[in-house]
Amino acid sequence: MRVTVERAALLKALGHVHRVVERRNTIPILSNVLLRAEEGTLRLKATDLDIEVTETIPADITDAGSTTVPAYVIYDIVRKLPEGAQVSLETPGDAGQMQIRSGRSRFMLQALPESDFPDLAAGELPHRFTLPAADLKRLIEKTQFAISTEETRYYLNGIFLHTLDVSGAPVLRAVATDGHRLARVEMPAPKGSEGMPGVIVPRKAVAEIVKLVEDGSENVTVELSSAKIRLTFDGVVLTSKLIDGTFPDYQRVIPSANDKLLTVERADFAKAVDRVSTISSERGRAVKLALNDGRLTLSVNNPDSGSATEEIEVDYDSAPIDIGFNARYLLDITAQLDGDTALFKLADPGSPTVVQDREGASALYVLMPMRV
Repeated sequence: MRVTVERAALLKALGHVHRVVERRNTIPILSNVLLRAEEGTLRLKATDLDIEVTETIPADITDAGSTTVPAYVIYDIVRKLPEGAQVSLETPGDAGQMQIRSGRSRFMLQALPESDFPDLAAGELPHRFTLPAADLKRLIEKTQFAISTEETRYYLNGIFLHTLDVSGAPVLRAVATDGHRLARVEMPAPKGSEGMPGVIVPRKAVAEIVKLVEDGSENVTVELSSAKIRLTFDGVVLTSKLIDGTFPDYQRVIPSANDKLLTVERADFAKAVDRVSTISSERGRAVKLALNDGRLTLSVNNPDSGSATEEIEVDYDSAPIDIGFNARYLLDITAQLDGDTALFKLADPGSPTVVQDREGASALYVLMPMRV
């Protein structure tokens, strides 16, 4: 193999693919990135056996061929080369090595043959649809924070993506929960998504998708089966296994009869929560909300470090109520809201609370209270 490629294009592609490689690997080939030069392009591929990312970039090819080299090492080398440089990749007669040349720099990397590299064959992916990258980004970013990190409840370690009919209109909905809070965001269902199976996209794949979306694609093509999902961005293809489990019936935990309505300036509320929670213990982080006729008093009591209270004006005319929440969760949810005001729908101190921008907003959050 002998190929010349622009540093910027190679660095961007390596940046996309090397992230899926686990730094600690018991299988040497999984530490490597596959490089395949053919027909004017260089194809890069990396996998951890659950996710596979492939990117194709234009290249000047003298000799076609392929090899695999350590992903983090080649990424670091290319990153440190000067901007605007041309990078030459060559495998000499000894297939166990690959030479990188750029200007006066020379590197020789240990290589493993392509034949050892695993292929995450996707099989048949019967459902296919395209949606704007911005819409996909919104679905993920507004739910990602609520993904559970508890490995025993593995079926909560991802975002549940599914379609359903809401008031006669098909919607694509993303849901994530860790048992303490729930995030639900929806958008009009893209053409072709109707009838797709409900799938749980794992946390690591979700994180990679967000990074790929941020690199400026216009549209994303999604293909999926009940076991795998493939997303195609501009020149980048991410294939991932899905979580093999059943997502719980989340509709049951979204209360519909919460009749105490609190409307509050979102930014003022978040700053007040942040200030009083300075006192809270790291373990509990409980902040008490006392509501009474247009006034909200936030308070924190910590036997070890003291207490804090702050009062803000709100729109509330129901019966007085005292309710406690985890301050971190309150801040996470208010950060996801788009509008200037937040609408809280409360029932009683022991029942879940609904938070959204306004009645009927496409993003809805449910928060379990804490005892205070």
